[in-house]
Amino acid sequence: MSRRVVRQSKFRHVFGQPVKADQMYEDIRVSKVTWDSSFCAVNPKFVAIIVESGGGGAFMVLPLAKTGRVDKNHPLVTGHTAPVLDIDWCPHNDNVIASASEDTTVMVWQIPDYVPMRNITEPIVTLEGHSKRVGIITWHPTARNVLLSAGGDNLLILWNVGTGEMLLTLDDMHGDLIYNVGWNRTGSLLVTTCKDKHVRIIDPRKQQVVAKNFEEPIALQEMDTSNGVLLPFYDPDSSIIYLCGKGDSSIRYFEITAEAPFVHYLSTYSSKEPQRGMGFMPKRGLDVSKCEIARFFKLHERKCEPIVMTVPRKSDLFQDDLYPDTPGPEPALEAAEWLAGKDAAPILVSLRDGYTPVKNRELKVTRKNILDNKPPVGPRRSHSTCDANFSRPSLEDLLEEIRSLRHTVQAQEKRISDLENKLCKFTNGTA
Repeated sequence: MSRRVVRQSKFRHVFGQPVKADQMYEDIRVSKVTWDSSFCAVNPKFVAIIVESGGGGAFMVLPLAKTGRVDKNHPLVTGHTAPVLDIDWCPHNDNVIASASEDTTVMVWQIPDYVPMRNITEPIVTLEGHSKRVGIITWHPTARNVLLSAGGDNLLILWNVGTGEMLLTLDDMHGDLIYNVGWNRTGSLLVTTCKDKHVRIIDPRKQQVVAKNFEEPIALQEMDTSNGVLLPFYDPDSSIIYLCGKGDSSIRYFEITAEAPFVHYLSTYSSKEPQRGMGFMPKRGLDVSKCEIARFFKLHERKCEPIVMTVPRKSDLFQDDLYPDTPGPEPALEAAEWLAGKDAAPILVSLRDGYTPVKNRELKVTRKNILDNKPPVGPRRSHSTCDANFSRPSLEDLLEEIRSLRHTVQAQEKRISDLENKLCKFTNGTA
């Protein structure tokens, strides 16, 4: 009598469970725009959700602990003149988030640790370079301030957010709409999926496609016949891939191994309500004391529901095998180093004692001074009588006026911030 051999895996019994009702985020008007992004981004401090907004595009940012019913007047992040299509938190600064919009721009925002009293309307920097809507943004995993955007113009643009400059423009690589973009672990290569049904591996610094026409797949997993878009989330620490169908009501998860058959079905988390979008918490935001290995933020029509994935363990001790060191918030490279050809693995942190998010770190944008580029030497044009009679301010006068205006703006911003803080303390004191 033969005995069936069961594959050994510590993740065979992973199970998903929604949080209690009072730990959800209620009364949120989730965006109805037709686009296949996740509409939600989370980190150890905040959850951000693209929402319905009249007269432009907006998203909402909530501190993780601010669960329950969301005030209808809760401030939004506004500034785009058309719907927001994608949002992504910076992996190296939990207070910085980027947004992409149908208005062809990418904006980068600084989110304060306190809840502001009014809408955030001024981005730190606006990145303009696409000629059609921008539907995808993703930060470089190891280099500081490097952001990638993909637009309906079939362009990939890499930006240095710290200077507001384009680093690289990758054109003539996609003849059709780009569906998704992902980095490898060190950020040396990109992978894209496209409407033309090709998967491309791209070396962005060499500006070449290094692989495109793959042979037969090493593993093929049949899915159901649902026509919803699959949102994939991969955890390299556990080698588990989670597939969330947009418009579906389930999360399927598989373990990836180096040996055949490579892809092993683990289980399916099912619920009654379909998901409009999904956020995926970075590993450093999980509760290691409860053996939590993943946390999703499922978007419904009017709420956001966290779903916790847990490995059942009897011991209360830290589970080393579940939590290898994981990428932390410190970048391994500067943007210029990466652009010059240097690669580096993420700087890892231990989760043995849990993870405490660092305080708000301001992102400073230092634009290069266009006045440093001296004009070419050549013959001066002749001045007309009108030109000669017109009194031109000197360069020194203009610079002095700019410095004065900058000083005034900074003083007003400080005053506004001080008043917001006082009002916040007053509100908390009377609550």
